Amino acid sequence: MYKINMMSKADMVKGHGVLSAHDEQVALVKEELKDLFQVEENGKAPSEITHYHSINPGFYLSLPFRKRQGSTVGYVHFLPETVDNSIRLPRLARKIFYKYMLSFYKKMDYLVTVNPYFIDVLETYGIARDKVTYIPNFVSDEDFYPLTMDRQKMIRKEYGIEEDKFTVLCVGQLQKRKGVMEFVDIARKMPDMQFVWAGGFSFGKITDGYEEIRQMMKHLPANVKFLGMVDREKMNDIYNMANVMFLPSFEELFPMTILESMNCGIPILVRDLDIYKPILFDYVLKGESREEFQILLRRLQNEPDFYMEASHKAFEGHEFYSREHVGKMWRDFYIGILKEQGNSLVRYNTARSIYEVVTKNGN
Repeated sequence: MYKINMMSKADMVKGHGVLSAHDEQVALVKEELKDLFQVEENGKAPSEITHYHSINPGFYLSLPFRKRQGSTVGYVHFLPETVDNSIRLPRLARKIFYKYMLSFYKKMDYLVTVNPYFIDVLETYGIARDKVTYIPNFVSDEDFYPLTMDRQKMIRKEYGIEEDKFTVLCVGQLQKRKGVMEFVDIARKMPDMQFVWAGGFSFGKITDGYEEIRQMMKHLPANVKFLGMVDREKMNDIYNMANVMFLPSFEELFPMTILESMNCGIPILVRDLDIYKPILFDYVLKGESREEFQILLRRLQNEPDFYMEASHKAFEGHEFYSREHVGKMWRDFYIGILKEQGNSLVRYNTARSIYEVVTKNGN
């Protein structure tokens, strides 16, 4: 039995996608790869693979020790350009942090990115392409799934939303890059719809646009509700009370909120960004302007066939990013690392097939 040590301090900040991605990935590997790997979290014992989910300084200092034990894997959850529009840092602090971040990535034996788009970006920072593997995020259908109509009505009543009002949901941190200003502006122009935002200021006052967003929230239209931070255990209810998930973000990697919405089978509307092209295909609706978003939301509200088609497409995305599909990608990735290490022979059985991993020289 081989060991994977999952290293993370993502729970230091609540209400962000890195924590959700960590929890889902660790649970997936523990279940799907339990025939070959023993998974520990923030363990101290030696392990063949140490997988870093966050880039804390203590982890950086542990790298020489971990590399003597086995191989190191870094999860690329963010890059300088995605941090730039998330939090406000003094110029010198930002420069030091970005240099540190890239140094952390470069010291890894392997990197995993949740979006193939960022393989090219990492290469511009001097990281070899063959060091980076694309493996998408995953969301368990045991945690996110469609609820009955009766249950949906009860949830709406709980949150003070009219039973028959077309409800538009966004889930994410309150940051300018998430499109929160556009979300509220569109709501003003569509007063017959209910707009709900679940999420808060995960990084407090250093959040980009903090004061501007706070001032805007003091003068919201009557059809807008901000729920603040919502425990992940309650988020399935939140998705199910909505008619559509609308994510007007200007920058993303691979939002967990999209996967969670797919699991619930509700239509998804996003901004037409290049980063979405290799991961979302036609599973979602896309718009480029506030006017296009309004047109698509109105069509979802008034055209039942259009709505059902968008709903089915979203659920097809859920099936594509299934436990089996993503689990196999992680299995192949970790076994590839064992092979590179030169482990003499690894044999294991799954329900579908038998794999063999031998040393490079065939011994």
